Amino acid sequence: MSTCLTLKKSNCKNCYKCIRHCPVKSIRFSGNQAHIIGNECILCGQCFVVCPQNAKEITSEVEKVKVLLASGDPVYVSLAPSFVANYDGVGIGAMRRALQKLGFTDAEETAVGATMVKREYERMLAEEEHDIIITSCCHSVNLLIQKYFPTELQYLAKMLSPMQAHCTDIKRRHPNAKTVFIGPCVAKKDEAEYYEGIVDAVLTFEELTEWLAPAGIPLEKKTDTRPASRARFFPTTGGVLKSMTKTAPGYTYLAIDGVDNCIAALRDIESGKIHHCFIEMSACAGSCIGGPVMEKYHRSPVKDYLAIAEAAGEKDFPVAQPDLTEMQKQFAPIERRAQMPSDYEIAEILRQMGKTRREDELNCGSCGYNTCREKAIAIYQGKAEVSMCLPYLKEKAESFSDSIVNNTPNGLIVLNEKLEVQQINTAARKIMNIRSASDILGDLVVRILDPKVFLEVLESKEEVRDRRVYLAEYGKFVEETVIYDRDYHLLICIMRDVTSEEDERKKKETIREQTVDIADKVVDKQMRIVQEIASLLGETAAETKIALTKLKESIADE
Repeated sequence: MSTCLTLKKSNCKNCYKCIRHCPVKSIRFSGNQAHIIGNECILCGQCFVVCPQNAKEITSEVEKVKVLLASGDPVYVSLAPSFVANYDGVGIGAMRRALQKLGFTDAEETAVGATMVKREYERMLAEEEHDIIITSCCHSVNLLIQKYFPTELQYLAKMLSPMQAHCTDIKRRHPNAKTVFIGPCVAKKDEAEYYEGIVDAVLTFEELTEWLAPAGIPLEKKTDTRPASRARFFPTTGGVLKSMTKTAPGYTYLAIDGVDNCIAALRDIESGKIHHCFIEMSACAGSCIGGPVMEKYHRSPVKDYLAIAEAAGEKDFPVAQPDLTEMQKQFAPIERRAQMPSDYEIAEILRQMGKTRREDELNCGSCGYNTCREKAIAIYQGKAEVSMCLPYLKEKAESFSDSIVNNTPNGLIVLNEKLEVQQINTAARKIMNIRSASDILGDLVVRILDPKVFLEVLESKEEVRDRRVYLAEYGKFVEETVIYDRDYHLLICIMRDVTSEEDERKKKETIREQTVDIADKVVDKQMRIVQEIASLLGETAAETKIALTKLKESIADE
């Protein structure tokens, strides 16, 4: 399998968008990275188109083409007819002049090869016996049948694609020539690589545009003066049928686009529901003008169709038809080697995803797979991981979050900006004697708490931390922290029940007050005793002083 479509690992954000849009689920996830499974991929390019991170990369062959140009051999371009839709107002003449400035010998329309191919389809219908014929112009459709519907290979037309038919014709007319196809398709790179010696290199319109710009080569807004050809309808849905005569008796002519529709049609063929049909199949919705590399973001289906219709006509290109042997090619089944799990193994994987009952299998498709069982098979095959189930992750995260919230000892209340209760945990309900969360969820907080602090925080956007308040209604003291979440526009209130602490504090305060009172009384009593003692001591000293004075005086008189 070609490596023309690869992954830029650094850019993958593990969003699963690529697997959701992959019609054959050929993407494997491991290590939070997407990986393209080469032997399962049909190169439809949908993962490249839808990736929001531009993580899918188409291998450029610009340098390879430059080597061809430098070789000295003449290098011719086969230009897909969808170019008139991709390059608004630019005809084949203007494209030829621009390509010649890059060093190409000449440029021709792939519609020349389309004319040869449609003639072979008409011959098959007229001369051969076929129940069903499926066109083989689209390489992605060919890969789809080779890999996923090998029993239907018998109905796939054994014909070259228009690209191959045209490049073969160029090399027939110019023996030493090298050929380069330029178009809107990534699968053509693989087709050129698989069938060696026909197409030497393939460029996308994006590659060409990125090459022309730095070279300073503008594309003239000049329409084609060459006679119109109905083969130019090929890149549109039903374009092959528009170019054919459709005169074969007994056949119904159908045009089917989009891989999902192609898969549905192939299943109907497989089950025997379709007969006597000529079926034009295109992997891209809208056919080639809806190709993955129509400048990637170029999506104007009506405008593009009108551009094609204006360029197309009612006649064929005047080209010589090659021999039948030169137009044929063979298709072989391509084995995918994907081992299937047993029912028990599927059930075990589903159990790991938290899906033990049928009703647990939501089949939401968020992982990219259509059903949970399909996802379980992918896990068994190493293509997916259990963690890719978003409902499972959501439930797991919610369960983990709820477990933390409900088991935290602090009360937790979450409000929106309307002050409506969004969440309340067990501890908060216990503080406020609320039996069940459903009794208050969605109601205004004023039902259970004074909203003043919430209004203040909502207005100021400044948090309030560890403010002690008394909830008189509940007879509880709490330390209250209120925070405003600017990202989610929520008010978060955390309450720590400090009632027991407050009771203990009050008890200690009472004891202290009682102790102080007793101490005051003891001091007062002691002061009275001291004063009495002092009074008695004062009286005795006075009497002694008087007696000694009298004694002194009597001695002096003598």
